[in-house]
Amino acid sequence: MIAYSWLIPALPAVAFFVIFLLGSRLPGRGAPVGIVAVAASLGMSIVVLGQIAAGHGPFESSIQWLQVGGLRLEFGEYIDGLTAVFFVVVCLISLCSQVYSLGYMKGDRRFSSYYAFLSLFTASMLNLVIADNLFQLLVGWELVGICSYLLIGHWWEEKENSDAAIKAFVVTKTGDVPFLFGIFVLTLAAGGVANIPQISNMAASGQLGTGLLTVAALLLFGGAIGKSAQFPLQVWLPDAMAGPTPVSALIHAATMVCAGVYLVGRMYMVFAPSGHALAFVGTIGAITMLIAATMALVQDDIKRVLAYSTVSQLAYMIASLGLGPAGYTPAFFHLFTHAFFKALLFYGAGSVIHAVHTNNMSEMGGLGKRMRTTYWTFAVGTAALIGIPPLAGFWSKDDIIATAFNTHHYAIWIVALITAFLTAVYMTRAFLMTFRGEYRGEGHPHESPAVMLAPMVFLAGLAIVAGFLGAPFIHGAFHYWVAFPGGETERFNWALTILTVAVGLTGIGVGWVLYRDYREVDPLKRLGGLWTLWTRKYFMDDIYNEGIRHPIQYPIAGATASFDRTVIDGAVNGVGLSTRRLSGVLRYIQSGNVQRYAVFLFAGVAILAFVITRL
Repeated sequence: MIAYSWLIPALPAVAFFVIFLLGSRLPGRGAPVGIVAVAASLGMSIVVLGQIAAGHGPFESSIQWLQVGGLRLEFGEYIDGLTAVFFVVVCLISLCSQVYSLGYMKGDRRFSSYYAFLSLFTASMLNLVIADNLFQLLVGWELVGICSYLLIGHWWEEKENSDAAIKAFVVTKTGDVPFLFGIFVLTLAAGGVANIPQISNMAASGQLGTGLLTVAALLLFGGAIGKSAQFPLQVWLPDAMAGPTPVSALIHAATMVCAGVYLVGRMYMVFAPSGHALAFVGTIGAITMLIAATMALVQDDIKRVLAYSTVSQLAYMIASLGLGPAGYTPAFFHLFTHAFFKALLFYGAGSVIHAVHTNNMSEMGGLGKRMRTTYWTFAVGTAALIGIPPLAGFWSKDDIIATAFNTHHYAIWIVALITAFLTAVYMTRAFLMTFRGEYRGEGHPHESPAVMLAPMVFLAGLAIVAGFLGAPFIHGAFHYWVAFPGGETERFNWALTILTVAVGLTGIGVGWVLYRDYREVDPLKRLGGLWTLWTRKYFMDDIYNEGIRHPIQYPIAGATASFDRTVIDGAVNGVGLSTRRLSGVLRYIQSGNVQRYAVFLFAGVAILAFVITRL
């Protein structure tokens, strides 16, 4: 099966074309085609992971389709433990999102196109994962960006949604510029070789200088900053919540935002020799996890709370990769577990929004009494994200925090502990404001249909048990599937584990005290200036708008207006003036007088005959 892994991205790609071209004429408007294709890809992914776990791999094959001088462009596949794990995660969350969408998107006017782009989104991410060369990876990378634009702006009739889609596209493209230059640097340095394993081997053997690798790593990391919403390009991700909730779950749990983390991991042999590059990666991760957690504390929109939570948890992974080879496996273990409980939380948020028709937690409350399945599954997701043992998030987050301490990166360790405390506070706040107390909204909330609840129950089960795949005292399998040479370190320390759990429980306690009796006024407003700083997103949107966007936009708009007035309007007005001046002649010629038309006709024939005879 490993040799046929190319079928895993191919099936959703075929589903896209079938649904896009024939969707309205297919049963279920094309949704069953997308679901069956992704389910088949998931089945093959599980088989491939099993073969990798059994020691078969890594495997590589490619087909050359173009050569320009020394540059060879190929379509290929490279299958190792990292690829196999990503296959399972992407296909599983995509399948859950497609099933969940049957209920959430029921009756949508663009139902078929939604499922078509959902399939293309999945195929693009899988192509990115399987690519054995930088240019094929780039194709998947850009297609993921285009699909996110189309899906975030699915309800483009509302300006907020179209603006969010454009913002996501522009901000991520900003990060893609250095990423593209990083590809060029590596390809040229490797003598026209774009093959990722070959470049990794050259970096490991010292054929590429450390200075060159530092430059290439930092340029590549620019793309990761944009796609994975790290500081200072994290501003697009919360606005992306304007898209349908199943899309939010897919973007945040398994596809677009995970692409940046995957990129760093896939090219880690380029990063590892450079201490400066790793230090920069770790610093960006530490900054991002802290500021995102503080912004999550003050959000009223339940999906925005989860969006900032995603930014913060991705920063855990990025910071872990900055710890060196020892942080490689913990980073991807956390990505693996995070996919399940974060998708679960987004589905829970979608279930609530579907019931009460608002995103604002201040208009919710008391829903635990009316939506029992949503209540309990959301509770499991919340506990897993906070890191309550023995749920999945406990094992993976503790792994990162312990690795930071064991590798003597104490600044990252302290920031990770503070962020763990804030995570417990804002998730307790979200849970209590949504499900406890009395209902503060209008209407009659009701539980979601079974087609939406089934993926939630399934993911809740995974959020409970998935962490045991990496539990240290039972020799977790995950650390054998996804490993980096020289990355072994002490992974379990009772004192550190007790401290991490105590920090999480303290955060739950603080959240409980502050929000158990929530009515209308948020207790955190007492923080005054901090509340303003966090609600204004550290003024970063203002800085971008006033410092970059408007200074560029207004001159361009002015030049465009001037061009429109002088050239476009001038040409149109000139045509109008000429027509007016000719109107007298035209009125004489087009008089409606048949006799006059006859005179013109005979005169024209006579002139034509005279000219022909002279020729």
